[in-house]
Amino acid sequence: MNTTPILSSEIKGQGVPLLALHGFTGDCSAMSLISKPLSETCSVISVDLPGHGNNAKDLQPHLYNFEDTLAALIDVMEFHDQQEFNVLGYSMGGRLALGLAIMYPNRIKNTILIGATAGIADENQRVARRRSDDRLADEILEKGIEWFVEYWMNQPLFESQIRIDPTTLDISRKQKLKNSPQGLAASLRGSGTGSQPSLWRRLGEITSPTLILVGEEDFKFRSLAVRLNSGINKSEICVVPEAGHACHLENSDFTIEAIETFLEEVT
Repeated sequence: MNTTPILSSEIKGQGVPLLALHGFTGDCSAMSLISKPLSETCSVISVDLPGHGNNAKDLQPHLYNFEDTLAALIDVMEFHDQQEFNVLGYSMGGRLALGLAIMYPNRIKNTILIGATAGIADENQRVARRRSDDRLADEILEKGIEWFVEYWMNQPLFESQIRIDPTTLDISRKQKLKNSPQGLAASLRGSGTGSQPSLWRRLGEITSPTLILVGEEDFKFRSLAVRLNSGINKSEICVVPEAGHACHLENSDFTIEAIETFLEEVT
């Protein structure tokens, strides 16, 4: 009998297993706009990543590290008796999805990325980003969750979310406010872009068909999507119109249709 995994999760629907990984400041519910419709044809397993949701405290420090988080996600899927599965990740979840596809290729059937990157290739830039993440983590602890959520949601990266209907945006804000400053700070330090290993040179190791979704107005990540596409052998890019970084929130209908079409084609 499988032991209870360290990370909390929930499962909805029946069908081909799909592991859904939220972005930084999210939780199990953060992907629901697309995971709920996808659960009509898939068995969607949503996880609270370290430092988020029900996993905001009482975790050993090493579990926030990128590689240890990947191992914990494999434990979750083994708990649900899923040896092979599809993985869907947004932003930070996209980086983890790439990590799974590279480091656990025999477990991943298909990979779906939303607003993802393979990390920072240049060592000096990675060190600078790690220092920046550390400073932000200190600010979260000093100024509190209300300050941080306001700061986070008003970044230029999320400007296009003004098109999201007020109710959905309010739900997203309230969900973010449920996180703890300690959990988010630990997540930034352990699995932030500056802390994770660069995966750019390992993209050729990915054997799973890969869909790279990116918002039309997310110019930085559109460039990153092209780099990902050039490095991953069986990959394709889908640009989501009228959307920025969080295209699954800003144009969920198009995003869902693109994912369903991709999964139908590869199966």
